[in-house]
Amino acid sequence: MLFPTIDFAIFFGIAFVGNWLLRPYRRAWKLFILAASYVFYGWWDWRFVFLLAASTLCTAAGARLVHGAATEAGRRRFLVATLVAELGLLGWFKYYGFASSSIDSALHRLGVHGDPIPLLQVTLPVGISFFTFMGLSYVIDVYRRRLEPSAFLDVAVYVAFFPHLVAGPIVRGSELLPQIHAAHRRDPRRIDLPQAAYLIFGGLFKKVVISSYVASAIVDPVFNTSPTLHSAAEVLLAAYGYAVQIYCDFSGYTDIAIGCALLLGFRFPQNFDAPYTARSLQDFWRRWHITLSLWLRDYLYIPLGGNRGSRLALYRNLLITMVLGGLWHGAAWTFVLWGALHGVGQAVGHFRRARRTARGLSPQREGTLALAWQRLATFQVVCLGWIFFRADSIGAAFGFVARLFTGWGAPSPLVRLPVVAAIVGALALQYLPRDLAERAQEAFARLGALAKGAVLGLVLLVITTLGPPGVAPFIYYRF
Repeated sequence: MLFPTIDFAIFFGIAFVGNWLLRPYRRAWKLFILAASYVFYGWWDWRFVFLLAASTLCTAAGARLVHGAATEAGRRRFLVATLVAELGLLGWFKYYGFASSSIDSALHRLGVHGDPIPLLQVTLPVGISFFTFMGLSYVIDVYRRRLEPSAFLDVAVYVAFFPHLVAGPIVRGSELLPQIHAAHRRDPRRIDLPQAAYLIFGGLFKKVVISSYVASAIVDPVFNTSPTLHSAAEVLLAAYGYAVQIYCDFSGYTDIAIGCALLLGFRFPQNFDAPYTARSLQDFWRRWHITLSLWLRDYLYIPLGGNRGSRLALYRNLLITMVLGGLWHGAAWTFVLWGALHGVGQAVGHFRRARRTARGLSPQREGTLALAWQRLATFQVVCLGWIFFRADSIGAAFGFVARLFTGWGAPSPLVRLPVVAAIVGALALQYLPRDLAERAQEAFARLGALAKGAVLGLVLLVITTLGPPGVAPFIYYRF
């Protein structure tokens, strides 16, 4: 079920009313939210509801077994068994085809000509990466004694809660389970309506208007065809356009998710913080998909050793983390290269900062010009990575990069003023003062009920007028 649809509006209206009417009745409320979440997830394909249930059962049982084991060795065995089961489900649905075709290709290059590995058509369930990572974080936190196991029904609501279910943000047990435990004490009169409305309608505008327009005007026409058919200017603008498209698409979705959760009385963590204002790749990952970045840091990078040990170990840990982060996004070598680019880029950044510190200098150059250059350079590297992220194959990605050096002077009919204005405007919005949104919400809060309704109706009219017919699926649904 897609957020910007009539189906979801009706569904959410029912969920909203049921949520607050049943809130005083703990068990009835949890059963209602769980049923609503399963309806939401099963709207696309009801059969995958059983996968969600299996993942939930594995998460809840694994945490109980880990917590109840009598010895540390037993706790570790149960943890490993749970991780294998959870990642096995993820691996089968998401990576089976990629692994089998890659092995066949490697064997063929080595001269081994046998029967190919059977290539089954495995449909990728929506949101499997997100709810798998949520389950893993819960079990690992129980193992680390940072969480006590919750009742099965609470865990089921935590894993399946529909606002975050299919595309995040990745909410940890320590963030959401206490809110589920205390849900019966929430007061519907204390809903933060101004912030929720700002997030939901702002997210809709980013997704429906900006992302859809940039995708149809420049990104899809360029990336869905051969790079030789386009000029360097079109390829460059398409790369910048995809940076805007994926940001508006994904941050728009999570804004809507966070806003819907607020209306239901729950607070989710922030997932984006003006990522294209970053002054380094490390800074970029503090601002982009923040919940995934923190997950990779806490459950992969630090267990690998983090920045402890030698400098080479640090670079290795960075590269492994980012490559696996790339694979999390998709089962293709393009995502591996995208992750490797960010891993190498972060390692180079660490090396340069260490060199400056050893010379008694600040880790980064300061000053207005230095800051502008750092932001510009970081954005170019990020957009280079987006070419590999968006391209259908490695060959196509390198073809687009090569075209940036060979296609100048060719006709550029796709480079039009409205497209350039949309891309520049979307990027410029990230440089607005941080308190501007707060002031807008405060002004909205001071309006009367009729005025609030009129403002929201006008914004919705603008979105539906400027947006395309129909709504394209969110990019991150397939991750």
